[in-house]
Amino acid sequence: MRVIGIIGYKKSGKTALMLKLSDELTKRGYKVAVIKHVNEDLDLANSDTSKYKEVLTQVAAITPKEVVIFLKNKNNLEEIIKYFEADIILIEGFKKEKTFPKIVCLREKSEKAELFDGLQLCTTGFTSKEVNEKLCDFNILNDEDIKKIAEMAINKSFKLPNLNCGECGYQDCYGLAQEIVKGNKILDDCPSLEPSTLVKVNGKIISMNPFIAKIIKNTITGLLSSLKGFIKGDIEIKIKQK
Repeated sequence: MRVIGIIGYKKSGKTALMLKLSDELTKRGYKVAVIKHVNEDLDLANSDTSKYKEVLTQVAAITPKEVVIFLKNKNNLEEIIKYFEADIILIEGFKKEKTFPKIVCLREKSEKAELFDGLQLCTTGFTSKEVNEKLCDFNILNDEDIKKIAEMAINKSFKLPNLNCGECGYQDCYGLAQEIVKGNKILDDCPSLEPSTLVKVNGKIISMNPFIAKIIKNTITGLLSSLKGFIKGDIEIKIKQK
């Protein structure tokens, strides 16, 4: 799954860019999902749904047109992403996340020092190169620029598992992510994305660092090797939860 972040301060054009980019990617046949960081509580005043939210951690509202699910305390991106079936996920906000590349929306030059973390692919805003070469790479209001940003989202988006296992040679996923953005490394350099042991729950792959994957592999292989008819090869186990 590919992920790209859109970060910036208020009124910098984040939502405008997300909408235009989502539209462009959808037109190209990609299934797009969006995750938005909101500082305030979602307002459902005087609704029955809000009453349920006061006492329950999981609430769904189903209408003839849509379904809305509220999950209290599920504020970890890795947990939320598992709910999406998409080719590309656009994430608005979450400036401190360090496992995917970002597009930075700028209002003024001084914000570069505050927002650049080594994961930026480009800068955007409501000011183009032609107006101020030193501020933004792309203009949000320019359709041709949106197409170029879409190409970048398709070819350069990625998501590391945030396991910080160190097996890639870097202390954490952030170190590898920076090198991928620079073009010095590729996504295949993350051992945890393609472990020797693959576990799926409800069709979703569970991320494991190589150490845990090795323990599971050795445990299962050790148990099965004592059974009659066992031969070495790929092992598939399916467990149905009642």
